[in-house]
Amino acid sequence: MTAHTSATAAGLGEFIDASPSPFHVCETVVATLDAAGYARLSETDGWPDQRGATGKHYVVRGGSIIAWNAEAVAGDLRFRIVGGHTDSPNLRVKQNPDRTSAGLATVALEPYGGAWLNSWLDRDLGLSGRLAYDDAGAVAFRLVRIDEPILRVPQLAIHLSEDRKGVHLDPQRHVDGIRGVGEAEPLLSFVAGRAGVDPDAVLGWELMTHDVAPSRIIGAAGDLLSAPRLDNQGTCYAGLRALLDAEPSGGVAMLALFDHEEVGSGSERGASSDFLVTVCERIVAARGGGRDEFLRAMAASVCVSGDMAHATHPNYPDRHEPSHRIAVNGGPVLKVNQNLRYASDAIGEAEFALACRDADVPLQRYIHRADLPCGSTIGPLTATRTGLLTVDVGAPQLAMHSCRELMGTDDVAMYSAALAAFLRR
Repeated sequence: MTAHTSATAAGLGEFIDASPSPFHVCETVVATLDAAGYARLSETDGWPDQRGATGKHYVVRGGSIIAWNAEAVAGDLRFRIVGGHTDSPNLRVKQNPDRTSAGLATVALEPYGGAWLNSWLDRDLGLSGRLAYDDAGAVAFRLVRIDEPILRVPQLAIHLSEDRKGVHLDPQRHVDGIRGVGEAEPLLSFVAGRAGVDPDAVLGWELMTHDVAPSRIIGAAGDLLSAPRLDNQGTCYAGLRALLDAEPSGGVAMLALFDHEEVGSGSERGASSDFLVTVCERIVAARGGGRDEFLRAMAASVCVSGDMAHATHPNYPDRHEPSHRIAVNGGPVLKVNQNLRYASDAIGEAEFALACRDADVPLQRYIHRADLPCGSTIGPLTATRTGLLTVDVGAPQLAMHSCRELMGTDDVAMYSAALAAFLRR
């Protein structure tokens, strides 16, 4: 590769292990940005004196974050944006979680997103997320991260299934986590104690489970990465390293990572919200531009929607389009769907193809089988919400939406290099 990249498979594993929830993804990104000289801005403050229009900044909204480098802006303003999402399918804690059944203390859980439920069975699970609490009459929040194996959802014994071929998992009845034997301290009291918050002050919470086994480089040749949440922390990490590596020659290089993609993006911080639009508009306004300048800037801008892509599964090759095989460690993937489950069009395809050429990495092209329903990304939502030219891309992986996923170690650097090349064009 001719393009410089600081991204590595080991680095991605460390990023994932530090980021069990969307809120922790943002915390991990913030720590890296702070160390690189980026300054935090608040949406509730004014951005006078061209703050945001020059220099390096970021804004956090819950489990979403937008960061940008405007140091090289010259002439008319335009944005080159790498987008992605911070959330991953998992099992999340219900509002009244404490239960007892068959003499065992259990925690009521429910699936979030398209979690592949059987992959969550027989795993040692921790808890993460955030608590909102009463702080002298004001609402405050604190992140929670318990990396200990405090929960487990056990599989039914094969001898108790009707045909010894397993059971159909009912998300209402079969995914509660066992916490211990007999009565247990209320879960929220336990979690609040670990977070250093008075349990009586807790007002609200967003808590989710995560596999506590660390990410690992595996394979006889060490050419595979086994990790949770590759979809889509693979893009979060690759995009972050790309932003730091890009050194853009003009315009604004931007990283936009959104929460709630796995459930449709319909929140105040999802890709369907005004988050990206308002940040871009405020950057234009900080340079003294008005509505017309903002619209011109958006019309001249491009967004790469990054989400992980399906590698061809060696055990199920019939589930893939025959002439579009996607290889692990084969390079970044351009995703196209004629029914616009992906936002890519010919112009966007050309933009990313040129970025891969600049980075000297191979480009793979993916389409979904026409007889299988195709998933989607933030791409079509971003294009619709903003009017930005948008192209959908990713890095190849296996076991998407499982508790544990798999990708090639070489793909991490190639993916990030292509994203950096896109940002610097």
